[in-house]
Amino acid sequence: MITVGITGGIGSGKSTVASIWDSLGAKVVYADDLAKHLMQTDPDLKNKLSETFGMETYNSDGSLNKPHLIKEAFHKNRVEELNSIVHPAIRIEAISCIKRAKKKGYKLFAYEAAILLNEGRPEYLDVVLLVSSKRETRLERVSERDSVDISDVEARMVKQPDFSSLEHLVDYTIENDGTLEELKVKSVNLYHELIGNP
Repeated sequence: MITVGITGGIGSGKSTVASIWDSLGAKVVYADDLAKHLMQTDPDLKNKLSETFGMETYNSDGSLNKPHLIKEAFHKNRVEELNSIVHPAIRIEAISCIKRAKKKGYKLFAYEAAILLNEGRPEYLDVVLLVSSKRETRLERVSERDSVDISDVEARMVKQPDFSSLEHLVDYTIENDGTLEELKVKSVNLYHELIGNP
């Protein structure tokens, strides 16, 4: 089984590539979904978050108080603090997901994450794919997709890595400035190349 990390900026199309690979038979795991799951279910992680960001981090029913955590992390510039708590737990869970996928006989495991290369290239991945797209295209896509102002999207972009400085850590790049059909063709071709099918 080959393990592939899919990364790229907000609105680049990385989730679309991941979903195309999913439809082709890959086991796909999304870092955001893992984070949400672990923040709700991992007792150690819940304790650390409560200690760091206050008891209001969780509601009385035990569910995550997202508005409070967003305010604490993003409005008070504590995103790195949040990431330093959550990311080690996500990494451990991602490796467990890889082991389970291998046992089940998948040919390709894909891990979709915006913050994949911040601390260098993860050793548990064989290949890293960057999905890239022009800034203007990404702004328009996310603004339409999430029904938000361009300025809101720009604020989110600022919090993400500068992917042009991380290209030395990447094996493949898919440029996504064309149509969805063009992205599908590129994604399917690369998938078959990676699993060794002509």
